[in-house]
Amino acid sequence: MSVAKMVALTKSEVGRKPVLMSAPTSILIGTSPALDAVRRAVTQVAPTDATVLILGETGTGKELIARAIHEQSARRDSPFVPVSCAALAPGLIASELFGHETGAFTGALKRRIGRFEQAGGGTLFLDEVGEMPADAQAMFLRALQERVIERVGSGDVVPVNARIVAATNRDLATEVAAGRFRADLFYRLNVFPIALPPLRERRTDIPELAMHFLRLAASKHGRAVDRIRADTMNSLTAHDWPGNIRELQNVIERAVIVSSWYELAFDPGWLAGGSTVETAKTWAAQERQRILDALRSAAGRVYGPGGAAHRLGLNPTTLYGKMRKHGIERNDSGWK
Repeated sequence: MSVAKMVALTKSEVGRKPVLMSAPTSILIGTSPALDAVRRAVTQVAPTDATVLILGETGTGKELIARAIHEQSARRDSPFVPVSCAALAPGLIASELFGHETGAFTGALKRRIGRFEQAGGGTLFLDEVGEMPADAQAMFLRALQERVIERVGSGDVVPVNARIVAATNRDLATEVAAGRFRADLFYRLNVFPIALPPLRERRTDIPELAMHFLRLAASKHGRAVDRIRADTMNSLTAHDWPGNIRELQNVIERAVIVSSWYELAFDPGWLAGGSTVETAKTWAAQERQRILDALRSAAGRVYGPGGAAHRLGLNPTTLYGKMRKHGIERNDSGWK
C-alpha cells in the first residue's frame, strides 16, 4: 500500500455533517512493523461488512483508521458519519442516533433524520463508544441486532444498512466486568478488533511523520521552514509521546509558527511539558546560537549561495540587523 496524505486527527463532533468519500485518500504514514500490522488488518476487513472495533490510546489515529476502512470498502461512495459518544447529551441520545418526528418533544419543531439514517449505505463511526450511557447502549444494541430503528415520536420501524465502526481508548472487557458496559453490546462490537500501537512503539515512523506535519504547518501558516536538524529529530524520536500522533503534530505546528527561517525552531523543554509562552531571553539565546551556527557552517560568509543568510532563509540585510541586535561580531578567531 502506498503512502498517501495524513488527515488531521481531531475528535469527531456530533454536529458534523456526513462526509462523502469518493476514493481512498488517507492512510497512516510510516513503515514500522507495528503499523504494517494495522494496514494488513484494514486491508483484510475493509471489503467486508463486518463490524470493527478500533482500540488505542488517545491521539493514535482511530478515526483515521475508520476512514481508511470506509474508503477501501464498497461503501466508499456513501456517507461516512462520525459521532462522538462522549458528546451526546443524555436527554437527546435517541434523537441524535435515530432521529425524531415533529412534536416528539418540546423543541422538536420539525422532523430530524438521525445518524443511522444519515449514514445510509455508508459507515457510522462511533468514537469513544466506551463513554456511551447505559440507556443509550440498550437502544444501540437493538439497532445492531435487528437492523431497524424507530424515530422518537413514531411507532414505525425504519430499516438501516449502515456499517458500524466503533472506537475507544478504554478496556471494554474491564468495563464489562465492572458493570459499566453491556456484555452483549461488547460482543456485538468486538467482531474484528484492531489495536493501534502508541507512537512510542513505532519510533521509526516519527521522522517521516514529523516532516509531514512540518510541510502541512508551513503551508498553513505561510512559513518557509522545510528542514529539521538532526539533534532536534533525535529529541523527537526519543520522546515517549503520551499524546501520541496528535501531540507530535501540535509540537511541530508550534515550532513552525515560531520559525523565522528554513530550519525548524525547536525547544526541547516543550517535550517536558514546559510553559506555553517562552521567555524572550530563551528565544533570543536560541536565535543567536542559530545565527552563529549558520555563520560557522558558511565559513563566515553572509551573502551568496551557501552563505549564512541563504542557510537561514533570510535577506542578508535582515540577517545583519539580527546580528547587531544579538551583538554578534567578527574577531580574529571568527564570529562570536
